Amino acid sequence: MHNRTFSDTLLLYANRRVASIFVLGIASGLPWVIIGSSLTLWLKEAGISRSEIGFAGLIFTAYAANFLWSPLVDQLKIPALQKLGQRKSWLLTCQLVLVGSCVLMSLCDPASNAKQLVLFGLMVAMASATQDIAIDAYRVDSFAPQEREYISAAAGAATAGWWTGYAGLGYIPLMLSDLNWSWPELFLLLAAMCAAVCAIAMFGPKPQHSGNVNQQELYSGYLKKVSHCNQSNKLQLTAYLLLPFLAIAWTVAGSPGLPASITDSPRYIWLSVCVIVTLITTAGIKVAALDKGATQQLQPSALDRPLAWLLLSLAAPLRDFVMRNGLQVACAIFSFILLFKVGEAFLGRMSIVFYKEVGFSNTDIANYSKMLTWVVTIVCSLAGGIVNAHFGLIRGLVVSGCAMALTNLMFAWIALAGPEIPLYVATIILDGFAQAWSTVAFASFIALLCNHNFSATQYALLVSIGNLGRTTLSSFSGQAVDWLNGNWPLFFVLTTLMVIPSLLILRWLSRNLPDVGQHGSRASSK
Repeated sequence: MHNRTFSDTLLLYANRRVASIFVLGIASGLPWVIIGSSLTLWLKEAGISRSEIGFAGLIFTAYAANFLWSPLVDQLKIPALQKLGQRKSWLLTCQLVLVGSCVLMSLCDPASNAKQLVLFGLMVAMASATQDIAIDAYRVDSFAPQEREYISAAAGAATAGWWTGYAGLGYIPLMLSDLNWSWPELFLLLAAMCAAVCAIAMFGPKPQHSGNVNQQELYSGYLKKVSHCNQSNKLQLTAYLLLPFLAIAWTVAGSPGLPASITDSPRYIWLSVCVIVTLITTAGIKVAALDKGATQQLQPSALDRPLAWLLLSLAAPLRDFVMRNGLQVACAIFSFILLFKVGEAFLGRMSIVFYKEVGFSNTDIANYSKMLTWVVTIVCSLAGGIVNAHFGLIRGLVVSGCAMALTNLMFAWIALAGPEIPLYVATIILDGFAQAWSTVAFASFIALLCNHNFSATQYALLVSIGNLGRTTLSSFSGQAVDWLNGNWPLFFVLTTLMVIPSLLILRWLSRNLPDVGQHGSRASSK
């Protein structure tokens, strides 16, 4: 609504749905304290080696791979909890597993059995990564597509909530550890904090725009189609559907069985992406070739119902996205999501190295790059939600993208000026604002693109594409600095230019997705 005043926009955060998403953001950030700083410090104080502690960090892979099981959050119903709704039943289940795992961690002794502690930490990571899928789907399903102001505010609340849980509440166990609290006591405290946040979150409203009503109709349609296939085609179709997911899981797991000389090569990353895209395309062609002329359902065989469920869970979300937007627009959306945050990721990957080479102390980095960034991110996430709600999402993406790129020039200035604290503080504040604003706009954009029928799967898929760009492309940042012979100013100028392709794609999308910028999304909730 373009007649909303700025003061009216501020009141968006008083909305019960937005407030509940802030609480869920806290629930999403808190597990990172458990398996991040707390677990690492406990292992270190128990005398565990650095290499073993580093190996324990592999449990964070669960967050990178959670899109693999996101269809379950859309399709699988939790017995005895359906009165809560699909999203809240998954949230409660994940929280129960998370709290239980945290209690089990408190019973461990890392000095005698560190592997058991890390195993329970993996359970926390799996529950937390699955919870993140449910939280994102809850946020998408809480608002109708035309409620773009609330969608922007919710994205800001989610980001601010995550940082509150991760950095705000995460400060408590670190402080108490210096006051002679034992780590088992601290992990029990963390379990209690998770339980308290979960209890508050359960008072939040049930999402009103879930598309689960149409799931049975879609399932029946697929069941009708597969019932007309012969046994050989059914087995082939099952293999085509599962192969991309198995290939992704194998790649995320580190490609076991291949020597490091192959997997460490930059070419291997791109080869893996090409193979996975080829498998997905082949599966899509196979699904499209299903008998469209089937008018009545034949007697289903033993394979028909599981195959129809696989089609509904794995193929339908991607097919819906492409059919709803068109192949050209869908590819442009994927490209924009892949490229939008690459410049920021290049900078983030090398930031600590840069600060040290310029001459900042560890204390400077802790005080300004860490603590100041936390405060700036929380404040600016809420402010970014307001700005996007007031001025429009596409405009917010363009301006925040430009701001995100231009603040990289501030780092080039630092490289030329040296370790000047006032300049460093100004850069951290401006960069924090640009990053928070762009993150909120980006999350809102993705939410608007999702169909409520497949919100968990589509949101997780789109986020994973963005993560792919940030992790794979930014992995070359160190090589880029070396190639430039340590010329940091030129490096930051190049990171500034990296946003241009994504902004050009966004300009094209603004003409082909006018609803996203003006009145909501094409994503139907019906």
